[in-house]
Amino acid sequence: MKHLIMNNGRKIPILGTGTNTFGKENNVFGGKITFDTTELRSAIDLGYRLIDTAIYYRNEAVIGKAVRESNVDRGEFFVTSKIPPEKEYTETDDLVRHHVEQSLNELDIDYIDLYLIHFPLESNEENLRVWRVLETFVDRGSLKSIGVSNFNEDQLAYLLEHARIKPVLNQFQSYPGKHQQSLIDFCKANDVIPEAYQSFAKLDDATKNQLVEIAKSYHKTWSQIILNYQINEGLVVIPKSHSKQHQFENIDVFDFELSAEDTKTIKNMKQGESSSNS
Repeated sequence: MKHLIMNNGRKIPILGTGTNTFGKENNVFGGKITFDTTELRSAIDLGYRLIDTAIYYRNEAVIGKAVRESNVDRGEFFVTSKIPPEKEYTETDDLVRHHVEQSLNELDIDYIDLYLIHFPLESNEENLRVWRVLETFVDRGSLKSIGVSNFNEDQLAYLLEHARIKPVLNQFQSYPGKHQQSLIDFCKANDVIPEAYQSFAKLDDATKNQLVEIAKSYHKTWSQIILNYQINEGLVVIPKSHSKQHQFENIDVFDFELSAEDTKTIKNMKQGESSSNS
């Protein structure tokens, strides 16, 4: 597995797995928690070490259980979780502290490698207030790194200017036709790693067909082409699948190099705008 070095000197795997439907009945986001770790254990067996969860997903305990069951050293994993922006989680510093502690308790794996503000709060000042609470958890070692999710350039710039500990990463929706190239470039210019979610969940048919044609000459799938493109653009990617075959395909993207022409074609793809939560 390839890694990137974050601005605090720590390493992050460049490819991992999302988990927002893992450990849930019928593999649906709002499903009852079953504590079934089958899919995640499958991913771990294939070599996935970056695991992305969130308070929103209600399955932090499932992720912690899978890590503990894996017989893989805790230090090999890179576990990400996130605090929601709503007032019930963030209105006071005590609430922020309570929910970070709850994440640590649910995961039950001693520390969290990366903790994100899942969505921006109502103002830059509020983002900074919550951020300063997260900084205290970094000071004591419970959170090894902190970052943000779904922040735009202005919101990220404010934190970069005022925070004591610099955000290491910004996770946001990115896929062919909606790369958010300006945001990617801004992150890189400020030594903040861009991380893509929903790398291929929102493609229209025309874009997908174009990618299928590109994939043929590499003997790869269209989804493998996207992940290879994003990785080579310096993004961390967290594709999710419940299928062992697709999990294998998603991690099998390091043995080919896109041509300059194909890279340019993917970068310039256009499609209709759509939105969704991580």
